[in-house]
Amino acid sequence: MPLTEEARENAGMKLRALFASTLTAILAAQLCFGGANENWAGQYRDEKFLGGRAVFQLTIEQSGTAMQVSFDAAWVDGHGAAPEAEGPAKVSGNTVTFTFKDTFENSGTGTITRAGDSILVTINPTHVVEPRCLAFYGKNMRLKRVAKK
Repeated sequence: MPLTEEARENAGMKLRALFASTLTAILAAQLCFGGANENWAGQYRDEKFLGGRAVFQLTIEQSGTAMQVSFDAAWVDGHGAAPEAEGPAKVSGNTVTFTFKDTFENSGTGTITRAGDSILVTINPTHVVEPRCLAFYGKNMRLKRVAKK
């Protein structure tokens, strides 16, 4: 028995509603979990840090859901403190958050956000033992991804 015009319209409306709700669910899941699936792993560097007087390098290692951030900084002329630090990290939305402890026993927290091909890093020391390291810990430090060789 053929469907009436009204029955065909109802079936079409139901199909469109199902498609729209499915698409909405997919987009919502991507927004909620998209950042967690991105690969943040890599090495990032600013070779002209602090007006060309220092170098700052940061590495993000990622294996499944486990992440670690490590970084080091040094004055170009070799004077002063040259901290190396590491700590666990996690993705929350489009931001990586981490804690760290450096080789001078300073510790704190940090955030990393994407900025095109670069990242913006903010390092907040919460426990300072060696204040000479503080010159390397700041807000919105732009680091460029290092190309793999």
